[in-house]
Amino acid sequence: MSVTAEHSFARTVCVYCASSGSADAEYRRAASRLGEVLAEQGIAIVYGGGARGSMGALADGALGRGGRVVGILPQFMADLEWGHRGLSELKLVEDMRIRKHLMLSGAHAAIALPGGSGTFEELLEALTLKRLGLFLGPIVLVNTRNYFEPLRILLEAAVRERFMDERHLAMWQIVSRAEDVPEALTSAPDWSAAAREFAAV
Repeated sequence: MSVTAEHSFARTVCVYCASSGSADAEYRRAASRLGEVLAEQGIAIVYGGGARGSMGALADGALGRGGRVVGILPQFMADLEWGHRGLSELKLVEDMRIRKHLMLSGAHAAIALPGGSGTFEELLEALTLKRLGLFLGPIVLVNTRNYFEPLRILLEAAVRERFMDERHLAMWQIVSRAEDVPEALTSAPDWSAAAREFAAV
């Protein structure tokens, strides 16, 4: 799956986000707004299928604007009734590993909203796959409440300490608001399987 700088055709994005309803309400508002923005741009969303927290807010925001939202939910979460009941499509899968694979493999880009360990795992896997030239699309972090600043510092430290190459800094874009995401998707630097040539520093 190759995505170049002309991302106007990138019509399906994977969104990583949180299920927590205890975090500051600003995170859920940002998630809802992202859903609205993507729907208004005609961009379909693939996400984890949950109804709570930022996950539910994202889906509700997009669905409220007529967007297409596909959820991918492990069966055990469906058994716990964690799934969103109003999605365009809900796919039940065996486990978390399959969920992650299907979320990203069907998307032209990945977007990360603030979240916890699950969001970190998904985002870092996407970055790793991009480093290896296996995922080529844009990766955009929505930095609500400056949440991703510590991660930005850590990633830049990894480059500075030569665990990563300087060219890896182009693998992601960080934006402040949901409204900035479409521009970040279209202006993301080109990436190709040639990244494998410098995957190992």
